[in-house]
Amino acid sequence: MSSEDLLATVRALVGTEGPVQVARHPVNLPAIADWCDAIGDHNPVYSSEAAAAKSVHGGVVAPPATLDIWDRLGLPAQFPEFRTGDDPQSKVLRALEGAGYVGVVAVNSELEIARYLRPGDKVQHVQILEEVSDEKQTALGIGHFITTRSRYTTDRGEHVGDLLFRILKFKPGTGTPAPAAPADKPKPPDAAPELRPRPAINRDNEVLFDGYRKHELRIPKCNGCGVLLFPPTPRCAACGAFDMGYQVASGRGTVYAHVAVNYPQVPGFAYPLSVALIELDEGTRMVSNIVGVTPDQVSIGMRVEVEWADTHPALVEGATDSRGAQTLPMFRPATPERRGETLKAGQVSAEDALPIWVMPVTPTRIVAGALATRDFQDVHHDRDLAHNKGSKDIFLNINTSLGLMQRYVTDWAGSEALVKALRVRLGAPAYPYAPLTFSGSVQSADPESGAVTVAVVARNQLGNHVSGTVELELPR
Repeated sequence: MSSEDLLATVRALVGTEGPVQVARHPVNLPAIADWCDAIGDHNPVYSSEAAAAKSVHGGVVAPPATLDIWDRLGLPAQFPEFRTGDDPQSKVLRALEGAGYVGVVAVNSELEIARYLRPGDKVQHVQILEEVSDEKQTALGIGHFITTRSRYTTDRGEHVGDLLFRILKFKPGTGTPAPAAPADKPKPPDAAPELRPRPAINRDNEVLFDGYRKHELRIPKCNGCGVLLFPPTPRCAACGAFDMGYQVASGRGTVYAHVAVNYPQVPGFAYPLSVALIELDEGTRMVSNIVGVTPDQVSIGMRVEVEWADTHPALVEGATDSRGAQTLPMFRPATPERRGETLKAGQVSAEDALPIWVMPVTPTRIVAGALATRDFQDVHHDRDLAHNKGSKDIFLNINTSLGLMQRYVTDWAGSEALVKALRVRLGAPAYPYAPLTFSGSVQSADPESGAVTVAVVARNQLGNHVSGTVELELPR
């Protein structure tokens, strides 16, 4: 079949609908709670009858980012007997795969919210094929973009929202090669943390490093006069006593001063390297690295919290000196607090910046997010099968990323802010132990209608994980 005939065949399906997919269970509080736990979203309108009753919703509602999870089959969707493939997207994929377009990657996901779901709603959807593009040359390969729209309703026929989803189906090995690096550009040193010089541990600081291994931020303290000191010293600079102890700090503080180190570059560090003088909440100051952000995102007065880096394996098992396993305290921007009183439309202006949020990505977070969104694709929870399918590791699913994006914006805006749409472009995968850094700014704000659009980017060391917008309606 020629490429023209193939395109005509698949485009004949544009506008066709798949069968109705009906939820097995109605929207319910336990599932909402599981989702909130996985995402870390503590908006009271999702859990507290008392708080929700006083809100614009008048009662508990489901998070808007959960629109498309309720009618999923869950684990049975992974069984061959449940894979009917009667929807138009599946038909297009089969036709393209037969012509060699066997690669697939998700490109865009857009949730449009007509109304928030409530406990007891029975959700269903119909998938409609919207578009099959001409053949395009992409970095991954030549292929076609396939766009579907799923229309979500209740079992009573009430329209509650839509999901626009776009994928690229491509021929592996036909991509545009990346430009070669300049021959004279020096290769950066290996940033593996175990290549750093091992800390020099002695009797003055050994108790601190013992605490670091336990993830305790210990600060030297004079047992005579009670003053806190840093760096450690055998004798109190205030009273002269030799009786030195320690206090376990909260791990929270403020950037007092900072600098970006670019040269010299040595193995064990990623450059540019953010170095800061941190004023701990307990009053003393210490020097450490700021991680999870670029140097231009660090500012004096920024609130930070400790993050532990297990940098060196033990050279001698059980050793507590420099030959033992080493853990070092570093700092990341403090998790922004959820706003108590919702922003009003007139309080927001274009270009207003949201606080930076650095979120650790752990295997538990990835698995919890997948299961809470009823996504049982093995690449999100089974490391062995993820490896077998060519992935470096398990990775965040799209619904978890959308949920985190929703949490980031609504924590900033407040619980009365209504999410009208979540629109994202999908990028690099989010693997375990590579933190995601969320940043955002107001793209537009209408004080009359309360319509606000917030641009959001979540990045990791591989690049943009998701980028897009959250459309809100703020109270006037």
